[in-house]
Amino acid sequence: MSMAGNLRKVTGLGKVGGLRRMARLTRRRPRVDLSHPARSPLGSSVVNCVTYQDGARVPGCTDLVAAVEMVRKSHGGFVWLGLHEPTVREFAGIAELFDLHPLAVEDAVEAHQRPKLERYGETLFAVFKTVCYVDHEQLTSTSEVVDTGEIMVFVGPDFVVTVRHGRHGSLGPLREELEADPQQLAKGPAAVLHAIADHVVDEYLNVTDALQADIDQVETDVFSENGARTDPGRIYQLKRELLELKRAVVPLGRPVEDLATRPIRVVDPEIQAYFRDVLDHLMRAKEQIAAFDELLNSILQAHLAQVTVAQNEDMRKITAWAAVIAVPTMVCGVYGMNFDHMPELHWRFGYPLVMGVMAVACLTLHRGFRRNGWL
Repeated sequence: MSMAGNLRKVTGLGKVGGLRRMARLTRRRPRVDLSHPARSPLGSSVVNCVTYQDGARVPGCTDLVAAVEMVRKSHGGFVWLGLHEPTVREFAGIAELFDLHPLAVEDAVEAHQRPKLERYGETLFAVFKTVCYVDHEQLTSTSEVVDTGEIMVFVGPDFVVTVRHGRHGSLGPLREELEADPQQLAKGPAAVLHAIADHVVDEYLNVTDALQADIDQVETDVFSENGARTDPGRIYQLKRELLELKRAVVPLGRPVEDLATRPIRVVDPEIQAYFRDVLDHLMRAKEQIAAFDELLNSILQAHLAQVTVAQNEDMRKITAWAAVIAVPTMVCGVYGMNFDHMPELHWRFGYPLVMGVMAVACLTLHRGFRRNGWL
């Protein structure tokens, strides 16, 4: 039987209409090896398809429909299907096989969603914003510091479908960690959901730790001797990147809290205890982001204050030198009036005396300004 025929048998469509439509789909979708993405009828977006029984991986997954049939007949285990940026056409068969809600399917395919948790019957649909710290040699006003992506998770009684968007956030290492702990994996699809949430939130903490170094560097530069010359664009760039991280972290609080406290059919109460730990880590990340935001505001205000102080110092220096230069300018102006009857015009020592008076006056003013810190 073809993949389309297995799909109709699993979803339980009417016999007559189902058989007719099955015949059409049979001609369209021949059975091929699902484990090879390039030859998959679902397209190259398929990353992996694995069946688990009692926490152990069942070797081989050459046909998605057959794997689902096996799991549902055995009433134990589940199928984990991983996708990366699938198209609507590639996702259509999967949505029909697992009876996924059209609105959730649309969100999973189009991405750019806000972190959330929605329930459609016995299926949970969770959206997580993934983040990644972008390494850079030197922070500039255009440096990309935080890169974001998304992971959508469909969780049912016997399946997990993960849809990943973005250049990072691979779930391969996470899958290997789970497979190394069969006891946890045996708790079902909810264990996978918890592992993904824990992985995403832990990455939030890693990014905040990395951002701490950038913020410390900017803070050191601002309060250095030449802090007024620090490029304020670096501070604004950090605030923009921090805002991007905030958009990923803050909205996730309510969904994780629901998973940790509210009774949900597909989430075992034992798993909810693990979600409470995830919630604790998420709150820590939120607190760090809020603290960073306040600190950057303070650094920016301090930088602006330093710029103002530097400008005032420059104005005082200019004013002091203008006052010093005003003395000889005034004397020269007086003796440049060229009146016939002016004192000391024909005295031999008149010129040296005037020059001496100007020099003494200028030195006196200069010394006074230096004593007061104007020069």
